[in-house]
Amino acid sequence: MPIQHFAPPPHVKAPLSFATRVGDLLFVSGIPGFDAKGALPDGFEAQFANVVVNIKRVLNEAGVTMRDLAKVNVLLTRASDVAAMNALYAGAFGPPPFPARTTCVVQALPDPKMLIEIEAVASLAK
Repeated sequence: MPIQHFAPPPHVKAPLSFATRVGDLLFVSGIPGFDAKGALPDGFEAQFANVVVNIKRVLNEAGVTMRDLAKVNVLLTRASDVAAMNALYAGAFGPPPFPARTTCVVQALPDPKMLIEIEAVASLAK
């Protein structure tokens, strides 16, 4: 089966696919908290909400849902956001069982205002 690419929204200027499908796996690129117009809100909660909206969009385009996620990698730029992220994550990615997850606090993301980025792998097997 050839690799299937899912285009990013028009405002994303980076040279990437929002996701690629290989067989029964969907690899979702790291998605930051930009809104539909390409703006990055100041608050962590708003950026997290935008990440979830964009992940759901690309999953829907591929014909799956958040329940089909197998692995999630969360990148945060502030350790102080871990507790808030865990609370928001439970609502967005739940109910249990949750996907396997790695959470890292990194020194920086591509835009200094980015507070979070999430990448994921989903199963397309039905």
